[in-house]
Amino acid sequence: MTAKKLFTCAAGGLTAGFFNGLFGSGGGTIIVPFLEKFLKLDPKKSHATAILIISGFTAVSLVFYGFSKSLDYWLALKVSIGGVAGGFVGAKLLSKLTFGAIHKIFGLFMIAAAVRMVFF
Repeated sequence: MTAKKLFTCAAGGLTAGFFNGLFGSGGGTIIVPFLEKFLKLDPKKSHATAILIISGFTAVSLVFYGFSKSLDYWLALKVSIGGVAGGFVGAKLLSKLTFGAIHKIFGLFMIAAAVRMVFF
């Protein structure tokens, strides 16, 4: 890996990790387009790889939030039950979708999230 590509990877990770730590989520909305545009990964590989990348800086954020006593463990457990099922279904669906469909669904999700954050 060239020094330029290594710097690009580190810069993308720093940006996504910063927003993930600041907002408690959001790393995927940054890292997926980053992986596709700057590292030329196909959409399926970028979405799957993003999950692994995000798990690292989510773990760091989790430790910080745990020490600051900001976590509701019981609520997290209850929500995670549905999240595990949703993650399984989403991962299975990703393997069956075309690149174009993935881009459209992800784009619509990002637009909906932006509208919700700005107006609601």
